[in-house]
Amino acid sequence: DMQLVESGGGSVQAGGSLRLSCVTNINMRKRYYWGWFRQPPGKEREGIAGIHGLIGSTFYADSVKGRFTISQDNNKNTLYLQMDSLKPEDTAMYYCAAGGLEGWRLLPEVFDDWGQGTQVTVS
Repeated sequence: DMQLVESGGGSVQAGGSLRLSCVTNINMRKRYYWGWFRQPPGKEREGIAGIHGLIGSTFYADSVKGRFTISQDNNKNTLYLQMDSLKPEDTAMYYCAAGGLEGWRLLPEVFDDWGQGTQVTVS
């Protein structure tokens, strides 16, 4: 079974930065898409950043474009999310996930495997 383990969350002041990591136990090139999602309290889960596992092309939700950067290290089987210029509205539980052919849509329903999440709080 695939395992995804996030880390790197925490509390930070507005304008600060955090880097989230997601370690998996499989070769990342074996999944079409990898993504980062977040779920604020009382709201639905939303996709914010995705990357093609083989090509490395990236895409972002408008809410984080220019502030967040998704990347992957295939040697370490690790997905990253660099978050800069953080805002209070970025406060949420953050999840990494692996998806198939439709992962470019960055919708939760097209991603199959999920981590347990890591909390990010911006004040």
